[in-house]
Amino acid sequence: FGSMVVKQIAGLVARRILCYAKKNKKMLVGDRLGFIRFGSRTDIILPDRVTLSVELDQKVYGGQTIIGKYEV
Repeated sequence: FGSMVVKQIAGLVARRILCYAKKNKKMLVGDRLGFIRFGSRTDIILPDRVTLSVELDQKVYGGQTIIGKYEV
């Protein structure tokens, strides 16, 4: 699919993030990135060829929500 950037940003209060991924390590579809708790967030920066399937401020769930589709 190409390179994607994922940022996990800790919330102000609890600051709870667990990240299993390693910098510059290739990941496969379905691999576990990690998880966040208590108001933290994850930002995903995708290539231009990804057509988004989600709306702004939509709640997404790991392993369930399709974020976008890669156009070949």
